[in-house]
Amino acid sequence: MARVVIDANVIISAPFGGNPLKAVTRAMEKDEVYLSESIAPELTSLFPRLSKKLTDAQLSFLQERVEELARMARLTPVRSTLMLSRDAKDDHYLTLCKEVAADYLITGDKDLLDIAPAELTKNGICCQILTPQAFLEVADVNSAD
Repeated sequence: MARVVIDANVIISAPFGGNPLKAVTRAMEKDEVYLSESIAPELTSLFPRLSKKLTDAQLSFLQERVEELARMARLTPVRSTLMLSRDAKDDHYLTLCKEVAADYLITGDKDLLDIAPAELTKNGICCQILTPQAFLEVADVNSAD
């Protein structure tokens, strides 16, 4: 069972289907998903802004999935801060990955995806940063073993 951190952009994309939905569903069903105590409120604070972009059904689905994810995820306090990403808001995910020894960070964020694996290792992070599609491919390979 892998330890997985999922970026808010993937969770928010899930109501539209495709690989974000498949990756979130796969991680929730088969892995240990971690959220920090500050990521969960970040997700719920997006609902008012998204209400103009999503249909009522999509917004309802998103709210249900976020609530389900929050119930199923292991809420973890983040005690330190790393500064690795070009976007300082993304450093919280990296810090969470380090603190829980995550195997994967699932994201569509280019700032996170562009971080060199050597830079992660140098800062004590041993996870792979993957797009939803890449996560699904790796998860399929690992489940076949």
